[in-house]
Amino acid sequence: MRELLLIRHGQASFHAEDYDQLSPLGVQQSSLLGAWFAECGQQPDVVAMGPRVRHRDTAMPCLEAAGVAASPITLPGLDEVDHLELLARLRPELAAPGALRAAMTQEADPYRSFQRLFVDAIQRWTSGEHDADYSRSWSSFRHGVLDALQQLMDSRADTIWAFTSGGPIAVVAAALLDAPQAKTFDLSWSLVNTGVTRLRLGSRGASLVSYNAWPHLERARDETLVTLR
Repeated sequence: MRELLLIRHGQASFHAEDYDQLSPLGVQQSSLLGAWFAECGQQPDVVAMGPRVRHRDTAMPCLEAAGVAASPITLPGLDEVDHLELLARLRPELAAPGALRAAMTQEADPYRSFQRLFVDAIQRWTSGEHDADYSRSWSSFRHGVLDALQQLMDSRADTIWAFTSGGPIAVVAAALLDAPQAKTFDLSWSLVNTGVTRLRLGSRGASLVSYNAWPHLERARDETLVTLR
């Protein structure tokens, strides 16, 4: 049975100026995943990743802990949405450097406030009514993700690991479940950092086997290891 594992990146640096850096916890999550793979005897034939720093810095500790020497290939279609642009189009005052971080520090619950803001920004983007405002439309982003999926399927590898983000994972899952496109990102909000989504690759295409599993974190019996952002 051929399979593709879609792996969400480890915890990034939500409170830092540059979100695209793993936190120390994110590195730990990545290593725990690799150790889990090693114990389960998991070995990939192909490793792919998105172009972000957080994708690479999730892949490398994971591969090292798993005892895998493969060099990942980078696929642009595994990239995440540009959340800064989406938020700036919704709220132009957030376009200035550091403005989003400053705004969130004024909130009693920055995580909850950011989530509400991001949901609104995603809805505006995916509506298709404001495509001219964005450097990349929702339809173009979705097409890029599904093209990356096809490239991985065409590799004919038996086992593929792909390190990516919540957006691409949600796009793939929604497409395989034939969910309405407008509901795609509803699937992403519960994705855990380093959670694993498993696809079976057959002659008729891909099918979803499991979604957003994190046994490598659960077994540590430490709830602080399970993060969403």
